[in-house]
Amino acid sequence: MAVEPLGDILAAADAWGAPSSKVRLSLKIRRYNPEVRGEESWWDEFEVTMEPTDRLLDALNEVKWHQDGSLGFRRSCAHGICGSDAMMINGKNALACKLLVKDVAPRAVIEPIRGLPVLRDLIVDMEPFFEGYRSVLPYLVNDEGEPVTERLQSPEERARFDETTKCILCAACTTSCPVFWGDEHYVGPAAIVNAHRFVYDSRDRGAKERLKILSEKTGVFRCRTVFNCTEACPRGIHITEAIQDVKRSILFDRF
Repeated sequence: MAVEPLGDILAAADAWGAPSSKVRLSLKIRRYNPEVRGEESWWDEFEVTMEPTDRLLDALNEVKWHQDGSLGFRRSCAHGICGSDAMMINGKNALACKLLVKDVAPRAVIEPIRGLPVLRDLIVDMEPFFEGYRSVLPYLVNDEGEPVTERLQSPEERARFDETTKCILCAACTTSCPVFWGDEHYVGPAAIVNAHRFVYDSRDRGAKERLKILSEKTGVFRCRTVFNCTEACPRGIHITEAIQDVKRSILFDRF
């Protein structure tokens, strides 16, 4: 018995008026292009038809590829790993590749993440964010010489900082922080999370130096425990808890 190609089956279903699961999605996007309108920003609206299980990133691609090729936004892996497509969606920071169309339909209002200079449309200058990240020495510090084998660590020692290894540097947490909005010198939640990852690593010897950096006025005590960062993290890191860990270590020398 011959098997009909899937494409023919779907075409036949459409011809017979089979109900479609697709939904209409309205995208209201804040635009900015200094080459077009100087320093003025404006809003554009687009209508797309998508599957409910498509990602919001798919909808943005649909706009860019078929409606307005000038729309600017960052994207790469589309699987929530690279962290490049962080943006403010309906008032909250998120990765466009991790939000389903059905979760934002019928309307999504999209803006660039706050607190960083906007270069164009949804693209921001990440350098101030990475400056804070680099300031906390986010790498293994150990001057004891190369070990004969690897530097060993027990499962319990690894568990102490395991959660903060999940950071993908998307900046969703830092740019949701009201302290960061008002103080460009604050290192921000992401930098503290990455400091935490090494401060509590039993193989590292740079904890004191990092904690000294974070004890300064632009460091960890600028945190006001608003919890915006924890809510914004697409990796589910308990950021506010990690920040409190670092505060306690500075105050009580518990490292």
